[in-house]
This record gives sequence, structure tokens and C-alpha cells, in this order.
Amino acid sequence: MLLAILGAILIGLSLGLFGSGGSILTVPVLMYLVEMPAGESIASSLLIVAGISLFGSISYIRRKNVSWQHFWVFGIPGMIGTYGGAWSGTLVDSRWQLLTFSLLMIVAAALMWRSKPNPPSQVNTINYLKVTLEGLVVGIITGFVGVGGGFLIVPALVLLAGLSMPIAIGTSLLIIVIKSIAGFFKYYAVMSANDVQFDWLIIAIMIAGGVFGSIFGSKLGRSLPKEKLQKGFAVFLVLMGIFVIIKSVI
Repeated sequence: MLLAILGAILIGLSLGLFGSGGSILTVPVLMYLVEMPAGESIASSLLIVAGISLFGSISYIRRKNVSWQHFWVFGIPGMIGTYGGAWSGTLVDSRWQLLTFSLLMIVAAALMWRSKPNPPSQVNTINYLKVTLEGLVVGIITGFVGVGGGFLIVPALVLLAGLSMPIAIGTSLLIIVIKSIAGFFKYYAVMSANDVQFDWLIIAIMIAGGVFGSIFGSKLGRSLPKEKLQKGFAVFLVLMGIFVIIKSVI
């Protein structure tokens, strides 16, 4: 139980410090600290990420750092993609999911290593086709491996939609909520039919710990060199990805 709380705080710290990347730690925390089976960890992580992201989005909504237009255009295809990705995840050996997940961690590390603050921009137009397709593809990937996908959504909203970083993060958090819930419901329906029991207490503890960690992380982030921390976390993600491959795939 203590390890679950510490893992949840670590996830929240990352989300508070960097705005993304923390959700990708949820599956390893559940598998290696809580010792939850791989399939259940992937499914449970989606609900945990949804809960933490919902809380995190509140401050962005209050500051009006959410583009509702992009939320719907990216989010609805993202929900459909996540549902489909979760469905495909129930059809394959969990090792394929973990291999994809590990490679995704390395991609996330590369994005975080190269990421730099973006200047604010005013967006008057939206490329509906690009944003819709991106939402669908990101949804499929994140539903399959059980992550929120903020590390993919934020760059997409900045580079393809031209949003400023604060608005991209706020919009991403709400997109993560609806995508993750859609994916979890699919996993839940299939696993419940196969008599898989979810550990609701662990899920609740992880959400609470993640919320606490994100509050502390956002305060801590104001006084620490964020770029150096981000690069350090990127290295950690690469090492974690290699560990998952060695431990659970090979």
C-alpha cells in the first residue's frame, strides 16, 4: 500500500512539473510496485489517469486556458480511437502491449528532451482534417497501451493546431479525461465478462496520491530549473522503457 502511494505521488509530481509524461509511469508503478497483472494494470491506469487529469484541468478552465473548439475536434475522434485501441488490446498477448508501451516511453523521452517553451500565439483557424486524424491516431495508440497520451497530444496541439503551451496543456488534460474513460469502459466490459476483478481501493489511492503530487509538483516547478529536470526525466523514461522490455517482454 505504501509503495502504491509513493508511486502515485511520483506520477503526480511529474504531471505537476512537466504538464505531461507522468501518466506513462502509471503502468510500471501498478505492475512492479503494486504487483498488479499486466492486463489489469493497463486498464486501471486509464481510469487513474482520467481522475488525475480531471483535477489538473480545473485550474486551466478557471484561467480560460482551454480551447474548447480543439477539445471537441481532437477529443471526439480521440475517444473513438481509444475505444478501438482498448478493444484491440483485449485481443493480443499483453507482451505486445508492453513492447509498444516501452517504445512509446522512448518516444516520450525524445519529445521531452527536445521540448522547449513555445511563445504564445493567437489561433484564428483550425485545420479540422489534421487535428481530427491526429486525435484518432493518438487515441488508438494510447487506448492500446493504457496511457493518457499528454506527451503526444500537447506537441500535436502546439505544432499542428498552433496553440500556445498553456492552452495546449489545459486542452490536453480534458482530452485525456474523455479518452481515458472511453478506453477504460471497453477494458472493463471485456474483463468483467471474464471475471477479472479490479482493485478499486488501489485505483482510488493512486488517484488521490497523484492529485496530491501534482499540486506539490506545480508549486515545486516554479523554483526549479525545469529544462534540466525535464531532460533528467527523459533519461529516466528511456531506462524505464528498457527495464520493462527486459523484465516483461523478452
